[in-house]
Amino acid sequence: MKWVYLIIAGICEVGWALGLKYTQGFTKIMPSILTVAGMIASFYFLSLALKELPLGTAYAIWTGIGTVGTVFLGIVLFKEPFDVVRLICIGFIVVGIIGLKIVSSH
Repeated sequence: MKWVYLIIAGICEVGWALGLKYTQGFTKIMPSILTVAGMIASFYFLSLALKELPLGTAYAIWTGIGTVGTVFLGIVLFKEPFDVVRLICIGFIVVGIIGLKIVSSH
């Protein structure tokens, strides 16, 4: 379950990061409420994963999931830049996440 919790935490991180864009500096009430709820859920599931995973590994994977998901959705939803160099850099993050998962399984 520790990996499931960590993946849920990462997905929630993507949600609240995207939510920040819609809060307009926390001046929009509903996006602000949903963003804070996403933050709380993200930290909660990360804390559950940390009961069994090393802090450095869990934190790196959590932020990696958040980074990759946020960049991808930023490209899709907000027409943010999409180029080869950006994709290569995201690829390095994905490789790092996979590597940490592999070494943490032993």
